Amino acid sequence: MSRALAYSLSRLTDDNTCDFELWSAYDCPEHIDVNYVSPERFKTFRNNRIYFTLKAIRQSTKADVFILSHINLAVIGVIIKLINPRCKVWLFAHGIEVWRPLSAIKRYLLKCCDKVICVSKFTKEEVIKRHNISPEICVVLNNMVDPAMEVPTEMTKPDYLRERYNLKTGEPIIFTLTRLASTELYKGYEQVIDALSALKQKFPGIKYIISGKYDLPEKAKIQALIKHHNLEGQVILTGFIPEEELVDHFLLADVFVLPSKKEGFGIVFIEAMACGLPVICGNADGSIDAIRGGELGVAVNADDPTELRTAITARLETPLTVAERRQLQQKCLSYFSESQYRQRLKTMLTE
Repeated sequence: MSRALAYSLSRLTDDNTCDFELWSAYDCPEHIDVNYVSPERFKTFRNNRIYFTLKAIRQSTKADVFILSHINLAVIGVIIKLINPRCKVWLFAHGIEVWRPLSAIKRYLLKCCDKVICVSKFTKEEVIKRHNISPEICVVLNNMVDPAMEVPTEMTKPDYLRERYNLKTGEPIIFTLTRLASTELYKGYEQVIDALSALKQKFPGIKYIISGKYDLPEKAKIQALIKHHNLEGQVILTGFIPEEELVDHFLLADVFVLPSKKEGFGIVFIEAMACGLPVICGNADGSIDAIRGGELGVAVNADDPTELRTAITARLETPLTVAERRQLQQKCLSYFSESQYRQRLKTMLTE
């Protein structure tokens, strides 16, 4: 999200809307990706947090707007407002990091921010409800499709992935991409595995591809679930997939399913739809924004196995045609393109 934001701010410097620098406490110079930001605008501090903090506070005396990408930077934001009240401090609020009890310094930051930019309506509602923040300073700015992502022009399933995963023509494919961590018990892929044990009766050749970096405890748990449901030949656990293969995995699948309960927004949903892949998500978090309240995808109660199975069955029984996938892609990009995101930023900066 930060590098995409930097890309849009870089574009705004081109039309003289603003000038900006992106500072990172943890990165090194070799981490710079020139697809998003030029080296002269990217300052790195090699994990020297004290130096980063002192330099940021000093820089605030020259800035009109100081954007904090995470509430963990609260100390810097509070000090900036104390020493330079003229500087506008904006905070990005993503999801679970602001849906929980906060330390005193983080609560104080929320009170003194000039703008809290929430990535979804759900996150905005949670921030206001949990921390008694004025609705007037909260604004929703949905995440965008990664500007460096090359959206496909052809909606064909890649042969090399069919061969890699030993997939036969006509086999229905469910796809999930997420971080597989034993500390995050809300992503919902376990429910999809449970549903698969019933779905395989109707769709004997069904395959479920689960991608994403995993820790060893979570891998063991997933493998135990697979064995319990006798799905050894139908669930494919790929591990991390490189970014250059992401689009092809979306093209390979018939439906993307992630019935999560704690998504701040769910960038992966708009990435899937930007590739023409229909989405099934949870209905109790920021995922609703990603599917535009049901206009672009289907939301289900993640705790209702029947509802999840019904939604998956309906999609697999009538898979999208190539024309329908292209239509979904275009509608997604009309809402979540970089140009739309940049225009919203420009409006906020020039108000």
